[in-house]
Amino acid sequence: MVTAGTDRAIQSGLAYLASRQHPDGSFGSGQSYRHNVAVTALAGMAFLAGGHTPGRGRYGVQVARTVDGLIGAARPSGYIVREPYVSHGPMYGHGFATLFLAEVHGMDRRPEVRSRLRSTLKRAVDLIIRSQNSEGGWRYEPRPARYADLSVTVCQVMALRAARNCGIAVPRETIEKCTAFVKGCQNTDGGFRYMPVRRDSLFPVSAAGLVALAGAGIYDGPEVKRGLAFLSRYVPTPKNLGRAPDHFLYGHYYAVQATWQVGGATWATWYPAIRDHLVGSQQSGGEWRDRICPEYATAMACLILQVPNNYLPIFQR
Repeated sequence: MVTAGTDRAIQSGLAYLASRQHPDGSFGSGQSYRHNVAVTALAGMAFLAGGHTPGRGRYGVQVARTVDGLIGAARPSGYIVREPYVSHGPMYGHGFATLFLAEVHGMDRRPEVRSRLRSTLKRAVDLIIRSQNSEGGWRYEPRPARYADLSVTVCQVMALRAARNCGIAVPRETIEKCTAFVKGCQNTDGGFRYMPVRRDSLFPVSAAGLVALAGAGIYDGPEVKRGLAFLSRYVPTPKNLGRAPDHFLYGHYYAVQATWQVGGATWATWYPAIRDHLVGSQQSGGEWRDRICPEYATAMACLILQVPNNYLPIFQR
């Protein structure tokens, strides 16, 4: 699945990311996303997905700086945020940052960092638990909101699942409420809607919905089958590539995870299609482009391409 050309694209993308890290360990560019914790965490995970860990591997230094930078961005409340670089939804950043810290937990061998990493992670998880609303989901800010949305919710689900995998306690009630919220966002056509109060099924949030179910431990069943049937309409063939232009990389970041978990013919169809598209759309400098920023796009593309490596615990079948 990971061809020689794919590997070259990955290595070029990771080299680009390494060249774009700020002295404080963060990533991101532009007025809104410079030093953004979501972009920083995704870049860090792109290195982890290539087998680079803090202080080890070609980009071990960059990973260690990412760990230090995100720990430094954590507030006493557990909130991981860098103002004013929060974009429109700081809980996205908190969720991705918590996920990264959970994934790198146990990999960092620096004695002076390990205890700080774990305590930061525990506080970040506690903040997610406190911020869940009565519907069972999450919204843009770190407090229970009147309405939740599936896009922010899946970030928190993945972070909680990764935290549980490394021994951080997560109440069963939190997961059960979240599962009910995710299922409540599914339409009869199998797709998922952004919020319960909306009605249209969307490709990016449908892919996210399937990953949220997997994060809650649901890998099979009617919801999964119907969701995969809906997702199959968006296999990234040349004919389909223009059908879901909004949040393209975001959608495929989740779609490739959902199809990887299923495996078989679904995976064998999806991955080569998105792989070939991404390899063909890479820029000469090694980056990919997106309206958010090239660091975000490059991290997402590298994560998508590296799923078959099976290095990141959250991606493993």
